[in-house]
Amino acid sequence: MRATHASLRTNQAITVARSFWRTNNADTHCGCAVAAQRIFRLAITMNILKQHGIVAVLWRHGRYSGGESMKKISVIGSGSWGTALTWLLCNNGHELTLWSYRAEETEMYRKNHQNTDKLPGVILPDSVEYTADLGEACAGRDLLVLAVPSPALRSTAHKMSGLVRPGQLIVSVSKGIEEDSLMTMSEIIEQEIPQADVAVLSGPSHAEEVGRGLPTAIVAGAHSRETANRVQSVFMSPVFRVYTSSDMKGIQLGAALKNVMALAAGIADGLGYGDNTKAALITRGSAELARLGGAMGIHMRTLYGLSGIGDLIVTCASLHSRNRKAGYLMGQGYTMEAAMKEVHQVVEGVYSARAGKLLAEKYHVDMPIVNEVNEVLFHGKSARDAVNELMQRDGKDEIEEWDE
Repeated sequence: MRATHASLRTNQAITVARSFWRTNNADTHCGCAVAAQRIFRLAITMNILKQHGIVAVLWRHGRYSGGESMKKISVIGSGSWGTALTWLLCNNGHELTLWSYRAEETEMYRKNHQNTDKLPGVILPDSVEYTADLGEACAGRDLLVLAVPSPALRSTAHKMSGLVRPGQLIVSVSKGIEEDSLMTMSEIIEQEIPQADVAVLSGPSHAEEVGRGLPTAIVAGAHSRETANRVQSVFMSPVFRVYTSSDMKGIQLGAALKNVMALAAGIADGLGYGDNTKAALITRGSAELARLGGAMGIHMRTLYGLSGIGDLIVTCASLHSRNRKAGYLMGQGYTMEAAMKEVHQVVEGVYSARAGKLLAEKYHVDMPIVNEVNEVLFHGKSARDAVNELMQRDGKDEIEEWDE
């Protein structure tokens, strides 16, 4: 019965869409009055589609592009997030190429149309092109999405430098802070590819859910409103809502350090602690992020938005989170190396933990959770001792202002 209903809605959507398309492409008249009538019909038709839930049906069947003309886009990085975004952008009506640094992975995609290792079940459309040639991936593209793991971002951007035209829009979706330089991902790209127009995209967005078309909200950051709006228009869909922001550094700080907090939350889960413990870690982790952000001049509304507290909650609480899973294994007694091997993916929090500690020292900010995660990761401290250390610190004020 449900399948019949879905089929009926699909056929209804296609019928309405075809009728609208014929009407608005009829080669009969020209002039401002006719153009205005067509725009009016467009507004009425799209409102009807939305009321009946038909826009989402059209989108899922690749018949609705959200109003943005088709773009030629390459996604640089074929992990789970790069794969999910390729799926999303294809459904938005764009022409996609997916780049992998391994030729054998490219062949896997050509054969299976999915990442059978990192994101099984998310099937990419037949129209997607696959390549291991970075020059081919960068040539003639309207937009490049840089989705490689943070440790590989600088080397990848360096290789792309001579392949990118002036003004090329590059959207970074990698999450991390470089340990040696303490630079964000966008700052690294701008250093390696100075001719590019760089934007970022971040927020609570597990690839496993984006690849299933589950409703998701995220934020696009850029130096100019025009660029942010371009990114918003390309990525926006009936199931993928994109907000815009000028606070690129704040977006990326939240994106990087939430992974460190997720390791701590996973450690607590692995030790068998409960919801009270996790709530405390998320809340106090948010406080640490706010203290550091304040010292760095970042807008508080960013840290309390999608890329801050939003991403922190989903990464600390979800079973999809690779950082939480790695922390869980360490709470169960695994070493850092063994936990990372078991997860089978890059655990960004391990790389961001040192950078977070260095930032805390640079800006003279107290970040006890970040410190204890570093002790567990790099100095052999037991997970249980780290939690005990956090719980037995001297008493503190939650709000550091009293009306005396």
